[in-house]
This record gives sequence, C-alpha cells and structure tokens, in this order.
Amino acid sequence: MAKLSIRDLDVHGKAVLMRVDFNVPLNDQGEITDDTRIQAALPTIQLLVDGGAKLTLCSHLGRPNGEPDSRFSLLPVAVRLGMLLGKEVGFTSSCIGDEAKAARATIKTGEVFLLENTRFHIEEKSNDSDFARILADEAEIFVNDAFGTAHRAHASTEGVAHHVSQSAMGLLIERELEFLEGKLQEPGKPFVAIMGGAKVSDKIQVIKAMMSKADTFIIGGAMAYTFRKAQGYKIGKSLVEDDFLDLAKEILEEAKEKGIHFHLPADTRITQEFSPNAVTKVTAAYENGGEIPDDWEGIDIGDQAIEDFSEVVSGAMTVLWNGPMGVFELDNFAAGTKALTKAVAKSSALTIVGGGDSVTAVKKFGNSNDFDFISTGGGASLELLEGKTLPGVAALTNA
Repeated sequence: MAKLSIRDLDVHGKAVLMRVDFNVPLNDQGEITDDTRIQAALPTIQLLVDGGAKLTLCSHLGRPNGEPDSRFSLLPVAVRLGMLLGKEVGFTSSCIGDEAKAARATIKTGEVFLLENTRFHIEEKSNDSDFARILADEAEIFVNDAFGTAHRAHASTEGVAHHVSQSAMGLLIERELEFLEGKLQEPGKPFVAIMGGAKVSDKIQVIKAMMSKADTFIIGGAMAYTFRKAQGYKIGKSLVEDDFLDLAKEILEEAKEKGIHFHLPADTRITQEFSPNAVTKVTAAYENGGEIPDDWEGIDIGDQAIEDFSEVVSGAMTVLWNGPMGVFELDNFAAGTKALTKAVAKSSALTIVGGGDSVTAVKKFGNSNDFDFISTGGGASLELLEGKTLPGVAALTNA
C-alpha cells in the first residue's frame, strides 16, 4: 500500500485521533436501527485499544447544517459502542472547546472517547484549517478509517492530517483499497462488471474506467432504458436521461469496437402504477418487438434477462456489482435484483459489491458471507472505481 497503515505504528501511550464513520440511522426516538457502520470500525478500534493508544474518535451523523441539533447527537452511538467493546466509552457534548480538550487530556492508555458530531460546526465541511488544528488537539497520530467519507475533503477527514506528525489508514480503509484498487488492477478473467441503478450519469465514469479491464458489462436498473432509447426502442414512461442518449450510443459503439460484451436486459418487467400492489407484466424480448407501451413504465428486468444475466455471472472469474436491477424496495418489483443477488452469491468468482443500494440488496436477499467483499462506501467506492484520488486517503502519510 502506498499509504501508512496502523499496522506499521507503535501506538502505545500515544494520543490518537481516529475518524470513524458512525453516520448510523436513527428512529424518531433517537435509537440506532442499524449498527453496521459501528461494527465495521471495531477491528481498528480494538487494535488501537489493545496497542495501548489513548484513543479519541470523531465522526459526523446526519445533516445538522453546521449547528448543534439534538436529533443528530452521537451520544446513542457512544452507548452502543461501549456495549460492543464491553467497556465504557467517554463522551463530550462538543468536538472542540474547553470540555473536549480537558476530557482528552485525561484519557489513559487503552481508553476510548467519542467526540460529539463534527458537523455541529460549519467549519467541518468547509475544511477550515483552524478548526482542523483545534480538532487535532494534542494528537500524535491521526487514523482515518471512515471510507464512506474519504471522498470528502472535510476538516475531520483531510484537514486534521496536516496537524499531526503521522497519519495512517485503519483496517477498514486498508481493506477497501485492497479490493477496489488492488484486486481490480489485474482481475481474473472473465471480468464481469454489473452496473445498475437509476442514472447513467451516476455510473458513466465507472463504465468508462472499467472499459479497459472488463470483458463483459451487465446493465440493469433504470439506466438500461437510456441505452435502449439510444438504440431506437420505445421505453414508454420509463425513467430516461435524454441528455445522455448520445453518450450511451458512444459507449455501445466503443464496447463493440473493443470486443466487450455489453448485455442489456432482453426483456422488462413493467407496470402502470408505482405501488406495492401494482399489477406487473413482462414484455417480449426487445428484438422480437417487445417495446414498452406508452402508458407503461419499466421497473425491473424481465424473466429472460434474469436467466441471461445469471448465466453470464456463472462463468465469471471476477464480478464487480454496483447498483440494483430494479425498484427492489417494493417486493413486486424486486425479482431481478433478488435473482442477481443469488447468482452473484452462488458464483465461484471473486465477488466485489461496490457499496450503496447493492449492499442494501445483499442484506435483503442474501448473506454477506457469500460475497468476498462488500464496500462500506457508496460515493467513495464509485469515485475510487472511477480512478479518482480520495482526499481522505491522499492526505495520509506515505508508507
């Protein structure tokens, strides 16, 4: 790895500031409904605790608009983290100021402290240098393990790295880079890239970046309708990005020129009503005149597409999956995403799930243990796959 890892450091007796991603969902009562992100940080936290660090954690939660808001307090997270670690986790009502500074000065080796929401201060998102310096305080080491925010140049993700002597990545970021960069440098062939979701515009840079590596693309979700319209087919009321029709044509032409297999859904599940009880039907294959009628819209891939895509995945050596095949949140629109989840899980390939809605689909329809790697970052994973440099990683000390 090009950047320093906490595996390389002696943290005993040293003040360590660690950026975690504790942006967990809360219900109206302020109770945590999913602690996956807390669980994901535990290996790095435990390694630092076992190493005798004086550990201070910082994170954001929600969008409090740069001022204190009790709805977005990290206090429930401190309580849950304490339960998971089996030890008390200290907490302050602010991430900076006299209270926080005094509390951090009392931390002993092996102890853990969580600061209040960094986004209670407007200077966090603007990456204000003075705020970053105060947040760094007397820390000798900064550890970033918040991959989900590593694509943001905020004070707690990028700025603080300039105010400590050493900055290193935690185990979670290390593993994200291992799979999303390292494993995809020279992927096992055939390499199948599955792209889904609503918009071509969200995935266009990933598709372009993967053109030099992937042998096969599978395109699902609403973005498929932009490609089908670009081919001249009728797509009814389906979601489409008309501004990207020419670009879709260019991608199809480039794939043909390079000999890349580019699979669009052969058929489509359609509906006239967007509701849990809506009636659906599957079109005939596009090549057999199965276009979508004017008053219908596509909401999932069809039965033939499910069969085709599953067969392609079964023959892969590497699978990268980013984006669902349809509106899987509604069970009557979820057949395609459910089937693809099972096909990828069953595959003997190296399977990488690239964050966002794909992770939600895995949790809903599969078992995370059936996949080699599931990213914790939606936007961050996309930018990494696009070949972009993540500010929260770039600021770390070179190995």
